[in-house]
Amino acid sequence: MSTTELKIRYYGDPCLTQASRCVVAVTASERILIQSMLQTMYAHKGIGLAAPQVGINKKIFVADIGEGPVVVVNPHILNVEGAWKMEEGCLSIPGVSVEIERPKKIIVEYTDENNKLVKCEMDEMMARVFLHENDHLEGKLILDYLSDEDREKAIQAFTKAIEEEKA
Repeated sequence: MSTTELKIRYYGDPCLTQASRCVVAVTASERILIQSMLQTMYAHKGIGLAAPQVGINKKIFVADIGEGPVVVVNPHILNVEGAWKMEEGCLSIPGVSVEIERPKKIIVEYTDENNKLVKCEMDEMMARVFLHENDHLEGKLILDYLSDEDREKAIQAFTKAIEEEKA
C-alpha cells in the first residue's frame, strides 16, 4: 500500500468549516487515506488529524498521544463528564494556541479501520484530542471557542506565522 504525505489545509479553506459525511464502510481507498493521514500527522509532529484538514469531508480522524495510533471513523459521543481547561493548538491554524474547557472524561463509539465497532471510555488528553478532531468533522475550529476580540488576535497570529513560514 503506497501512501503519500498530504497537504494540510489552513484556516480560511472552506473544507474546514463544512460538516463531513459519514463513511458507509472502510474500504481500501479509506485505508490508504488513513495511512496517508497518519504519515502527514507524524511528519507535522501533530497528535491528531481529521480528514477535513487534508481536504476530504469524510468522518475520519487519526490520533496518537504517544500510545500508538488510533483510527476513528463515524464517531459518536455517548457521554461526557467533568471539565478541565488546557491550551490547544491545531495543524490547520499554526501560530495559535487557545485555552479551551472540555470534558475530562468521555464515552464514545466509533468504527475502526477494520469496520469493527468500538465503544470505549477516554479521559484527559485522549478525550481532548478526540473532541478536538471530532469538532473538525462538524466544521468547528478552536477559533470558534473565542470571543470576537480574541479571535481577531488569533487570526493575526496565524497570519504572521504563515508569512514567516513562507519567508
